[in-house]
Amino acid sequence: MEATPGRERLIEQFKADGLNVMFGNPGTVEQGFLDAVDAAEDFTYILALQETVAAGIADGYARATGGAALLQLHSGVGLGNGIGMLYQSLRGHTPLVVVAGDAGVRYDAMDAQMASDLVAMAKPVTKYATRVTDRHSVLRTVRRAVKIALTPPRGPVFVALPMDVLDELNSEPVLPATVPLTDVAPSPASVGRAAELLASAQRPVVLVGDGVSLSGAQNELAAVAELLGADVYEVDSSEVNIAASHPLRRGQTGHMFGPHSKELVGDADGVLIVGTYVFPEVFPELESPFRAGAKVVHIDLNAYEIAKNHPVDLGLAADPKQALRALAGVLDRLLTPQQRAAAASRLDVRTRERAREAQVATDDGSPMAVFLKTLAERTGGDLIVFDEALTTSPLVTRFLPAERPGDYHLTRGGSLGVGFPGAVGAKLARPDRLVVGFAGDGGSMYTYQALWTAARHGIDAKFVVCNNRKYRLLDDNIAEYWRERDIPVHEYPGSFDLSHPEIDFAGLARSLGAGGMRVEKPDEAVSAVGRMLSHPGPFLVDVQI
Repeated sequence: MEATPGRERLIEQFKADGLNVMFGNPGTVEQGFLDAVDAAEDFTYILALQETVAAGIADGYARATGGAALLQLHSGVGLGNGIGMLYQSLRGHTPLVVVAGDAGVRYDAMDAQMASDLVAMAKPVTKYATRVTDRHSVLRTVRRAVKIALTPPRGPVFVALPMDVLDELNSEPVLPATVPLTDVAPSPASVGRAAELLASAQRPVVLVGDGVSLSGAQNELAAVAELLGADVYEVDSSEVNIAASHPLRRGQTGHMFGPHSKELVGDADGVLIVGTYVFPEVFPELESPFRAGAKVVHIDLNAYEIAKNHPVDLGLAADPKQALRALAGVLDRLLTPQQRAAAASRLDVRTRERAREAQVATDDGSPMAVFLKTLAERTGGDLIVFDEALTTSPLVTRFLPAERPGDYHLTRGGSLGVGFPGAVGAKLARPDRLVVGFAGDGGSMYTYQALWTAARHGIDAKFVVCNNRKYRLLDDNIAEYWRERDIPVHEYPGSFDLSHPEIDFAGLARSLGAGGMRVEKPDEAVSAVGRMLSHPGPFLVDVQI
């Protein structure tokens, strides 16, 4: 094969793996590679003004496509800027292929300007991190990284690419990476054992995470839950794993305080865990939250997560879709008439409860409620929501419930700033769909430059600032802290307050090339929806709460 510079061959390798779009922010040590990118056909570079924004857009793009996304960072300083967002991708299992340049292998001994151990920096926030040092293994290493990123448990990977290695001639073959199939079914004996452990439960609970969504197992999950008459709680969940309208769906366990999760599962005598670990709170319970004698079955492709924190009676390292389908079949044969009747009764109770809740659910007349209600009516709910609204999320999902896979993405991993760049990435991936990103005023300011990228590249995403002039989640969390320690209630710390000086979000949006307006009163919210939907290009609405 005719040799060409490694920087050019690398682009061909990316294209062979379907990575035709690269998100990034440029730097001097990548200049030769980026020069080749500019000249390449059928290859697009999406420019962000800062690496955190580029990483957030890449994350949203990968989540919306269901595949990998390509992210370019600038040496150690750029990788440092992106690490917080990469942590989000690691916790959320986003398959990002991250590359960063450095000056060159020949300069390793010099400890020069911008020199850093890129692999050591990347390791804590990636599934795999390496550096290419030989021109004969550039493409081989990239293929390995792509394979690792896309093999469950998915996650970001990192490859450092020294300039001098990419400048050398390269004759490696360009071949697509081989990603192993993981639709592994459990053995009939293990499925039978799982069914036996769960069938007799009188207070069953199902705990699910995004492993269900990745496997496409939403229907199989619902079938098992209905056969058991089991409440379904979402644990480490940021995608649609069960439709919001399903009567057995009980919402999120929470990501902050372990006692909350313990309260939800403590009475269960049969627990099925699928596609998640338990539990992901910041302040988790150190002892098992499950009652003594409860039968616990854990299904996940990621064997590491099974019984990671608390013992289980049976762990199945298997594809959730295959395992749940098999489990439903065995339960359908195994359940006694009395067990079926009890499960049907539990399902009927939840169905009637859901109907009563729907009858009393009304908006409170606030600007945000009117805005969301109007948006739901105007769109018929046919939109993709990227939700980093945090304390406003319950209101967002009341009017825009997460019903269909791919229509809803929730922030994950704990780092702020993913809402707006995530919406940009999702819209780029799904140009045929209306995409609206919701973020708090505090979270939005981490990555507000994403609007500039949307304007520059003609990405018609929409944005909503849920503006309460504070880090409201911190108010809520410290209130819990005070209660736990019997500390008298007093003024919230001043560092949680964002009210002064006031931020002109609409003005900022216009300065970045997007449209923008502010909503202070309920009657303004109706016209704001109309303006947002009719505006050609990115548009932001700042809704006062």
